[in-house]
Amino acid sequence: MSTQINTGRVITRFGAELLVENPETGSGTISNQTPIRCTAKRKFDSIVCGDFITWHPNQHGNASVDDLLPRNNALTRPGYRGRPRTIAANIDLLVVVNSWLPETSWNLVDRYLIAAEQLNAEAIIVMNKSDLSKAHATDDDWQAMQAYQDIGYPVLEMNAVTGEGISELSKLMQNKTSIFSGRSGVGKSSIANRILPESKILTGIISESGEGKHTTTTATLYNLSNSGYLIDSPGVRDYALGDISAQELSEGYIEFLQFQDNCRFHNCTHDHEPKCAIRTAVDDGKIDKSRYLRYIDALRNL
Repeated sequence: MSTQINTGRVITRFGAELLVENPETGSGTISNQTPIRCTAKRKFDSIVCGDFITWHPNQHGNASVDDLLPRNNALTRPGYRGRPRTIAANIDLLVVVNSWLPETSWNLVDRYLIAAEQLNAEAIIVMNKSDLSKAHATDDDWQAMQAYQDIGYPVLEMNAVTGEGISELSKLMQNKTSIFSGRSGVGKSSIANRILPESKILTGIISESGEGKHTTTTATLYNLSNSGYLIDSPGVRDYALGDISAQELSEGYIEFLQFQDNCRFHNCTHDHEPKCAIRTAVDDGKIDKSRYLRYIDALRNL
């Protein structure tokens, strides 16, 4: 008698145990369906939320994982002793969530956008807590937001409390696997609660200093009503790109693409080399100077 083999997507992981979409229902969200509980052997320690696996049921106890299927991409960050730790896999859209309190780090936003380019994923920028903009937004902040829009990144102003911008975000997430990224306290879980009110995702409390407390402890996959998925991931206070080359860094600044072939040197770093088309574009106002300076800072800190 042959063993039944099933394919499913990992909802979340707790140690050696995985929760996987139930093939009988076609949906495995924790909020409204009963997922399959699987046990993974040590060789499958790398399996994360968003992965596709094959598994077979057992007569008694949890189902067993048979194989990890190839990934389209994987989002990682430095873990123990600087070793890369995979957070989630098979991502189509990186939603970079920011707020006016805690204040936005545009260097951090850039790093997430570079990560999106490395993933070959789309990216959008969200500015939550729009009601705080009058008290906290500066001219430099508005210029930074406009610069992202000018190079093609959607920028949404939102308020998770009132629901402002939620429908626009939902449309951009349709038919895609999205992940929310950003510092703790910016409202990732609050926005997720708006998109998935039945899931009751826990929200954190902002301390008086404006620094958020970590509220989500493990990445979890939620099924959306618009045929998409949302991966709610642990809060990230900072994001290190890890070991990337100068070329990979440059590729993360998509506005460089139309100019870089005109640089005198094919391996130009756009820092000090003569006849650099990128620096000329900055001087001519065709590339935002503040973003270019953040690129130089990142380059020199590789």
